[in-house]
Amino acid sequence: AVQVFESGGGSVQAGGSLKLSCTISGITFDDGDMHWFRQAPGNKCELVSRMRSDGTIVYADNVKGRFTMSRDNAKLTVLLQMNNLIPEDTAVYYCALERGGTLGGRCLNPAFGFWGQGTQVTVSS
Repeated sequence: AVQVFESGGGSVQAGGSLKLSCTISGITFDDGDMHWFRQAPGNKCELVSRMRSDGTIVYADNVKGRFTMSRDNAKLTVLLQMNNLIPEDTAVYYCALERGGTLGGRCLNPAFGFWGQGTQVTVSS
């Protein structure tokens, strides 16, 4: 069975840092692009970053220069290093392996691919 598991969320003050980790099993990075999404209460599911199977990374404009996505192929783990956090970064963060389906604006949409359970990030001012 395919599993996706995130960890590393928490609470920090503005300007602080957190590192999120996402480990996959039962599947490999060659099977689809890896994504980090986030969703705050009342907001739509928002793409944070995307790593293609060839390692190319795209970031949302509002995290560019502050967040860094990386990958450890041996551990089947992707990381999201988040620096200079701001209160607007507060959300539940999800890791997903895309399988070519549509997101439909919904985090945890199974049609999109395989999702982790999410991890809460809270940034206080």
